[in-house]
Amino acid sequence: MLAEAHLSAIIQSSDDAIVSKDLNGIVLSWNPAATRIFGFTEAEMVGQSIRRLLPDDRKGEEEDILDRVSRGEGIKGFETVRRCKDGSEITVSITVSPILDPAGRIVGASKIARDITARVNGQRALHESELRFRMLADNITHLTWVADASGSIGWYNKRWYEFTGVPIGATDGWGWDIVHHPDHVERVTAHFIQSIAAGREWQDTFPLRGQDGNYRWFLSRALPIRDDDGQILYWFGTNTDVTEMLEKEEQIRVLLMEVNHRSKNLLAVVQALARRSGGNDPEFLERFEHRLSSLAANQDLLVRRGWSAIDLAELADAQLAILARDSRAQVEITGRAAMLSPRAAEIIGMAFHELATNALKYGALSHPGGRVALSWQDDQGKLCIEWRERGGPPVREPERHGFGTTLIRTIPARSLDADVTLDYAPTGVYWKIVCTLDGAQTVAGQP
Repeated sequence: MLAEAHLSAIIQSSDDAIVSKDLNGIVLSWNPAATRIFGFTEAEMVGQSIRRLLPDDRKGEEEDILDRVSRGEGIKGFETVRRCKDGSEITVSITVSPILDPAGRIVGASKIARDITARVNGQRALHESELRFRMLADNITHLTWVADASGSIGWYNKRWYEFTGVPIGATDGWGWDIVHHPDHVERVTAHFIQSIAAGREWQDTFPLRGQDGNYRWFLSRALPIRDDDGQILYWFGTNTDVTEMLEKEEQIRVLLMEVNHRSKNLLAVVQALARRSGGNDPEFLERFEHRLSSLAANQDLLVRRGWSAIDLAELADAQLAILARDSRAQVEITGRAAMLSPRAAEIIGMAFHELATNALKYGALSHPGGRVALSWQDDQGKLCIEWRERGGPPVREPERHGFGTTLIRTIPARSLDADVTLDYAPTGVYWKIVCTLDGAQTVAGQP
């Protein structure tokens, strides 16, 4: 009796539905957990067919279960779907065992049912998430991979294998060096190891060998994936094919060099014509040739920078290269980084050249004790550039203003919409230009 009471207590307190039924499927017992799981009370189910719990599309399952039990078979871990009292359906794991009478005859079946809906839904959601990830990872144009915290790669997407042609798993771990160009692999490996050890984003550009045996250039990046405590769990990496982009950049670079070369040839022709047409005016020829040289210096600088923004300090150095070493030492340049558009660089560069030439001939740089201070600053969204001479011979304003004044004052004022100050003070020339940063960085619609 004690054993029976103990067994009854187990059945009543179990979290799993424990049900007994006869060989026709009529319910004989129904524990409280069955009520919690399926919604039917013991009174509603005892004496009723267990088929009440079966969805319409699973009616045949009960016949198969009863047939197997009648043959003495047990059923373990059978996952299926059952209908609750409210009409909802849940996923259950069922274990069925035959019930024997004292004579050993099979007279019924005991069933233990566990609600595994949450687990199944979680597995389904995980499977769908993995499916979406693989669909995304395998169909993007990048070669994609995932490494563990140490940098050992454990997964590549389909694109990696399509490009490299290596067997799946052949480049796992640190085996990716087999598709790297031998001239670059040592450098790439060292940089990758350093980035992994430091826990910082890795980026590099190098060639990878395709399955056709040809190498293509890839821009490669890897980002650390961290947990809530900031510890690195994985590295997510991509390789992006930039071969065509690099080839186009090289074509543009060669084209710019050719344009630069032809433009210099044209300037040389203009210079030769000026010499032949200038007669006996050596001063005109000298100033004209210097201005052509200034244009050529600007053009060299623009070509080196891909006809993009030019740093003001670099522009000043290029234009003051006309000065001898001792004269250049008399010029002090100060100012933080400031980027100019190509057109603005041409205008301001020509002004620098003209100021330097005048200072060398008539101003502070014509005397060993003279000094020039060239400075600039960003003042509330405006670029302010100053040229201040001191220590040279006394200065007076010229009786007439020629093209040089146009280069220093008129063109910057008109083209940059700038305020220009040109003061011929006795103590030294002072030139100042103030324009908006937008005006210096974008001129006449040019970036």
